[in-house]
Amino acid sequence: MSINAKTGPNGAGSNLRRSTDSLIRHSRSHFDAAHFHGLMALYARPSTGRAVVLPHEGERRVVDFVRCSYLGLDNHPKIIDGAIEALVKYGALHWSCARTRLNFAIIGELELALSELFDARVIAFSTVLAANMSALPLIASGHLTGGAKPVIVFDRLAHATLAYHKGTLAGETKVETIEHNDIEALETLCKKHPAVAYICDGVYSMGGCVKLEQLRLLQDRYGLFLYIDDAHGISIFGDNGEGYARSQIGGSLGDRTIIAASLGKGFGASGGLLMLGNDHQEQLFRRFAVAHAFSASLNVAAIGAALASQALHRTPELQNLQLELQSRIALFDCLVPTEQRGSSLPIRTVEIGDELRAIAAARTLLNRGFYTSAIFFPTVRKGRAGLRICPTAGHSEGDITAIGEAIVAVLEEFEQAGVGTNADFKR
Repeated sequence: MSINAKTGPNGAGSNLRRSTDSLIRHSRSHFDAAHFHGLMALYARPSTGRAVVLPHEGERRVVDFVRCSYLGLDNHPKIIDGAIEALVKYGALHWSCARTRLNFAIIGELELALSELFDARVIAFSTVLAANMSALPLIASGHLTGGAKPVIVFDRLAHATLAYHKGTLAGETKVETIEHNDIEALETLCKKHPAVAYICDGVYSMGGCVKLEQLRLLQDRYGLFLYIDDAHGISIFGDNGEGYARSQIGGSLGDRTIIAASLGKGFGASGGLLMLGNDHQEQLFRRFAVAHAFSASLNVAAIGAALASQALHRTPELQNLQLELQSRIALFDCLVPTEQRGSSLPIRTVEIGDELRAIAAARTLLNRGFYTSAIFFPTVRKGRAGLRICPTAGHSEGDITAIGEAIVAVLEEFEQAGVGTNADFKR
C-alpha cells in the first residue's frame, strides 16, 4: 500500500507541483534524438488498410502501428460519407458559440442516439481532454457527492489529460495520488474521509486496465465516486461498443459513476463524450462544465461521422470487427512476448530499457516498413523505454506476422551486436 501525496496545511500534496522545466530538462535530449531519426511528428497520407505514405521519405509506404483506431474505423467509407453528408446538409463547418447559447440540431441527434446506445445520459465534447477538464472541477466542488467536497484520489498512471488538473483541483479540495491499482491504499482513504472520488483510466494507454470489480465493492461499501476515462476501451468491448468500463456495469450508472470516452480511437470518428447517470448531473454539466459553457461543440463533419459510427455500432459488423481485433492480438502474442501477453486489450509494449536503444529499434523497424512508437520518459518511467505497438482489426494477418518477425529480428540483432535490450526478452 502506498499513498504518495505529502499533504501540507491546505491539503495540497507535493506531487501536485508540476515542473514543466524539470520535465523538459530530463526528456529533451531523447525527444531531440527521436526527431532527428524521423520518428516524431511525421506527416503522412493514408493508403490502403493500415498503411500510410510518407512524402518526406520519397513517397515510401509503411504499415502504421501507432494509431489507436483499434477497429480500423477511421477510414471506414460509411463514416467518411457521414461526415460529408452532414457538412453538405448544414452548409457550415463550425459555429463560434458556446453550447449554452446555440447548438447545431445535429449534435442533439447525436447525443440522443449515443445516450440510447450506451444506456446513459451522454454529452459530447470536442475532445476527451475537454470532457475531463469539464468534469473534474465539478466533482471537486462536492455538487456530485451530496454537498461534501470529496478527497480526489488519482491513480499514479492516470492519463496526462487527467493528471494535469491536479493543481487546479487542489484549490477546491484535497488531492492525493496512489500507486497504480492500489485498492488497499484507496480503501484506507475511504475509511478516513466521508467522501472520496477516484480518478483513473478504464484501459491504460501503456497497457493494463482498471480493477473495476474491486472498485465497485468500495463503491457499495463506502460510497466511492468513480470517474473513469475509458478512451482506449470504447467500441472494442460491449455488445453495443459501450466500452470496457460501461460493459461491466449493468443497469444504470447511478449517481456515483461517470465515464469519459473517445469518439475517435475505436469509435472511428472525432471528439469525446461523458456518460452520466442522472438528470441532476446532466443539468450541472450543461450549465457549468467549462468546455460546454465557454466553448463550442464538435464541428459538423465530426458530428456526422459520429452519427454514422453509432449507426454502424448497431449492426453485426461491430461484433465482427471486435472478433477480428482479438484474432490479431492473439497472433501478435504468439510472435512477440510482452507483459501484456494474453490480455484482450489492444496495446502491447516491448520494454527495452535504455532510451536511445528504444529510439534506434523504432528507427530500424521504420526502415523495414513499420511505424511504431518509441516510448520514453515522461510517457513511461526513466529507464523503462521501449516500443508501443497497437494491433488493430484493420491490420491483415500478414501485417501482424511481418511486424512480429521484424521485432524479434531487430532485438536479436541488437543483442548480437552487444547493444543490449531488455534481458527478459526471449524468442
